[in-house]
Formats: sequence, C-alpha cells, structure tokens
Amino acid sequence: MNKKMLLAAVSLVALSAAAPAVAADLAARPYTKAPPAMIAAAYDWSGFYIGINGGGGSSHASWDINGFGRDSSNNASGGTVGGQVGYRWQSGQFVFGLEGQGNWADFSGSSIGVLTGNTNSTKIDAFGLITGQVGYAWNNVLLYVKGGAAVVSDKYDVSLAGVPLASASATRWGGTVGAGIEFGFAPNWSIGAEYDHIFLGGNDQNFITGAGVATVNVRQDVDMGLVRLNYKFGGPILAKY
Repeated sequence: MNKKMLLAAVSLVALSAAAPAVAADLAARPYTKAPPAMIAAAYDWSGFYIGINGGGGSSHASWDINGFGRDSSNNASGGTVGGQVGYRWQSGQFVFGLEGQGNWADFSGSSIGVLTGNTNSTKIDAFGLITGQVGYAWNNVLLYVKGGAAVVSDKYDVSLAGVPLASASATRWGGTVGAGIEFGFAPNWSIGAEYDHIFLGGNDQNFITGAGVATVNVRQDVDMGLVRLNYKFGGPILAKY
C-alpha cells in the first residue's frame, strides 16, 4: 500500500467515527417551556363602593280616623335622587354585602275624605335604607336580593277648599325588601336597576284644628324603581391562569 492509499483509508475511518457525534449534536435541541395560557378573566365584586341613584316611586297611604273609620286613601307618587355606600365580598359565585342609602324624594298625593270632606295630603320628602345583600354573579353580571330597615320623613296636611286646616310630620321606621341586577361595564364601574318596597304599617298622627284634636292612623307602604351607578375601590379584574 502506497502513502496516498494509506492517507485515504485513515480519512475514511475518521469521518465514519465523527458522523454519529454530528448527528447527535444536530438532534439535541434545548427544551423551552410554553408560556402559561390565560383562562378567561373573572370580575371580582369584592370591595368598598360608592354611588348615586335616581328614579321614581309611589306611596299608598290610608287615613283612618280613630273611632270613625276610613276617611280616605291616596297614592303619593313622584321622583327621587340620592346616593349609596357599601361593601361587598365574594365567595365563589356568591356575593354578600352591606349598604346604606339616603335619598331626597317628592312622593306627594291627596284625596278627598268621605267622612270629613277635607283634602288629605301625604308627602314623603326623604328616606333612608340600611340593608344586607345576597347575590349570585356570572362574571360581570350580578343578581341580588336585599332586606333591612327603612326610615322615612313624612308630612301630612289637611285642608278644605284650599284653606289649610291642620298639618303634622313624622319620622317613621319600617322594613324594606328589594331586588336588583348590576353590570360591571368598565374597570371599577357598574350600573344597575333595582326595585324596593318599604313597609311602614300604621302610625297615629294628631291634627290640631279649631274644633279640637283629631287622631288619624295613617298606614303607608312605598314601591319604587331606581337606576344606580357605582364606583368600586380596588381592582375589579382577577386574571386566572
């Protein structure tokens, strides 16, 4: 074997030995972990909130003269505007809350008494609600019911042919129940609609006239619908991975 043939044989053996190593190097690739995929974000109703509300309502009032019977009934209707502040906390899809609400109102109405012939007028000029809430949330949609205590500022007037005869006023306590729906439409903002009923029961009012003192038992309840706008403090979105 000459020198050239020997060199060729050595080169062939070297290439054969190196081929598996090169193939192994080409097959080996570094492992890269895929980034976590984001699952749909969930709206979080937890936190303090403050808001405004407005709407309309109607108060049904019955005037019973003690010892004589029903004199009249009237529906005092009108508008209302106010505000609310509260706190909610969420557990799973259930939402619990406490809220205080205060409103100015102009629920007024009158009727003619069948016993006296007088015009009996009723007006609610303010009310407040202190309630607890229980709700169920579908992401940024919340359905809830509420209940608690109510306080109402009432005014009563008696007149005859436009001439004032007597008046009285009272701050009355009662109960309230309601239900509503709320939508989270932007970071920290939500809008909703709510129905509330206030139970006031009966309350004796003394009217002082030229003929003496007349005691009238006034029974009342209130129905109203409100549109509400709330701002919640804290981040509304919790991203889930």
